[in-house]
Amino acid sequence: MSYNTYIFDFDYTLADATMGIVECVNFALNQMGLEQKNCEEIRKTVGMTLRDIFFTLTGISDKQQTEVFFSHFMFMADRIITENTVLYPDAIDILTHLKKCDYKTAVVTTKVRYRVEEILSKFNIKDLVDYIVGYEDVKSPKPSPEGLQKAITHFGCDKETVLFIGDSLIDANAANNAGIDFAAVLTGTTTEEDFLALPNIIIADSLTKIIKFTAKESM
Repeated sequence: MSYNTYIFDFDYTLADATMGIVECVNFALNQMGLEQKNCEEIRKTVGMTLRDIFFTLTGISDKQQTEVFFSHFMFMADRIITENTVLYPDAIDILTHLKKCDYKTAVVTTKVRYRVEEILSKFNIKDLVDYIVGYEDVKSPKPSPEGLQKAITHFGCDKETVLFIGDSLIDANAANNAGIDFAAVLTGTTTEEDFLALPNIIIADSLTKIIKFTAKESM
């Protein structure tokens, strides 16, 4: 293994926005006169697109209702998500270490790009991430490889030198579809047993363990 480019998922990989997401989902459902969901039900959908979240939680596939849910969610998210998002304890140290070692870093997420930029700016670490691919930057979100391919093309690097780190089977499948290595972090809702069914180079309970295992320069 010799990586020079590290691509991260965002929610439950670098950051935890659970409380804000739960509030936004239930606000949208309430505005539509639909039953609100508990925290655990919503947590299991984090990492999906908003359209998939709506269908998973309600079973509704109607395009018009989906767009209404999307609109209500984004209305509230623009007001509370950034302030209700926290980074994992080692996230800043990891990104700082990779930057000092001259590795390229990116985020590929189903979140809108401007939200990730807001959150990184909130913690004064926007300069630690070289490139961001958000929901609005692709035609097909993860597990499509499009976002990862966009980042690889941006850096002009070989696939063999790229590692994607994520917390979900959506992430694992995206890496597999893109033909790049995947490292699983257990900070989301996916279990180690679930990850074992898909290709990975390591399954760890923290970003620090992944970077110590994969980076030439130890932390």
